[in-house]
Amino acid sequence: MKQPNFDVIARSYRWLEYLSLGMSLERCRFHFLPQTHSCRYALVLGDGDGRFTAKLLAANPGIEVDAIDISQTMLALLRQRSEQASDRLHTHHADARTFPYGSEGKSYDLVVTHFFLDCLTQPELEQLIGCIAPVLAPEAFWLISDFHIPRGPMRLLARAYVRSLYFAFRMLTGLETAQLPDYFTPITEHGFARIASHYSLAGLLGTEVWQRRADNLSPRRSHQIS
Repeated sequence: MKQPNFDVIARSYRWLEYLSLGMSLERCRFHFLPQTHSCRYALVLGDGDGRFTAKLLAANPGIEVDAIDISQTMLALLRQRSEQASDRLHTHHADARTFPYGSEGKSYDLVVTHFFLDCLTQPELEQLIGCIAPVLAPEAFWLISDFHIPRGPMRLLARAYVRSLYFAFRMLTGLETAQLPDYFTPITEHGFARIASHYSLAGLLGTEVWQRRADNLSPRRSHQIS
């Protein structure tokens, strides 16, 4: 299993984002941040330079975060951004595809994958969701932000843009994934329901809140995320 090298773009990652789509990706990540105030144990995968995780820790003084990233430099940037909450942040330099979830006996009520699942192949994504699901609380939330191929006149332009992104990341980092995987099917099969969503740039960017269904409990009523 080849590991891409994101260290090479870590320090310029923020500015590469801004040059490509301005503040759109950042706004996408932060859109549902205010609704995570009730969460206490978060698992954050591949947060890049840590902008979301730092804001999560600042906005929710009662939360603890396990952050997993394949890039040492990305994790170093995250720790710098989260210095005032270092006692609630636990970083793991590891490949999320092979991380031993559940080895510490933790139960998470929040999973965050902002622009991370698109780095996985379909089999890798399905395996990852299957490994994470057993270590989640009965009504856990899962925040997902990612690129989408919308219907309508933007479809061809979106396809071309996403292909160009994959090509750029292949050249810069060695990322082998070449197309957006389907996370809707496997996350639904593991008992999650989408309870809120927000899309921008004519549907190219989307951020969604999924919640694990509990017996005889509607996901929309268990917590006030909307």
